[in-house]
Amino acid sequence: MNTRKYDALQLRKSSTKEVSDVLMIEHPLSIGINGEAFTLTMQTPGDELDLARGILFTEGVYKNKIIHPEIDIVLTSEDGFISSLDVKVDSSLLDKSQLNKRNLLSVASCGICGKTELILPAGESLSSPRSLQFEMIQDMFRQMAAGQNAFMASGGCHAAAIFNADRSILVIKEDIGRHNAVDKVIGFLLNSEQLNHGTYLLVSGRVSYEIITKCFIAGIPFLMAVSAPSSLAVDFAKELGITLIAFCREDRATVYSHTERIS
Repeated sequence: MNTRKYDALQLRKSSTKEVSDVLMIEHPLSIGINGEAFTLTMQTPGDELDLARGILFTEGVYKNKIIHPEIDIVLTSEDGFISSLDVKVDSSLLDKSQLNKRNLLSVASCGICGKTELILPAGESLSSPRSLQFEMIQDMFRQMAAGQNAFMASGGCHAAAIFNADRSILVIKEDIGRHNAVDKVIGFLLNSEQLNHGTYLLVSGRVSYEIITKCFIAGIPFLMAVSAPSSLAVDFAKELGITLIAFCREDRATVYSHTERIS
């Protein structure tokens, strides 16, 4: 269960009343690599193995798609939540230059927190022979919304979803952190060997530079968001070959990069 009820006092202009609110659970997850601490992230319990795999992949630490690392549960809380994981992998397959670029603590709301540098990821910019129509964007967001069960219960979490080239949903995950949700869907597709089918990444919140880089590292050429992008996100999207579409709400959407892919 990723939500919990809390008693509270609701204030209105002319009245007060006691209420029971459903809130998202925020729980620390420590991730180690071969017994050494790597990061501590605040996240919503559930899909921890996908989250760990996704973080190591999108951070550039372990980018092998074929050899699946062994992930051990080291510690579980009294509530039954996973608190600590250890990823066991051949050290020769790790990019050790990336291991020291993240300090230990990463909060749920800030994917860049803990980073010591901003780097444009290496590699050729993404290309896509596909075009997208406005109606297709709306349809994918409707599909994602239908799977946002935790958000419907609490109103307090983000979602990420990945669709294939035919706009069929491959995976949807929810988390209190925007970046965690993205890492969870990428990690799930890595673990199920479906990442090569990912074409469209949808996120429920705003888009930072780091979500753009995660999208690029996953090889997904379209990124769509409910809220605003940052200036750096737009700059990176243009450089990395990602079609960035934001403010996807009701009857509008704004395309910030690679508009030639919109028909």
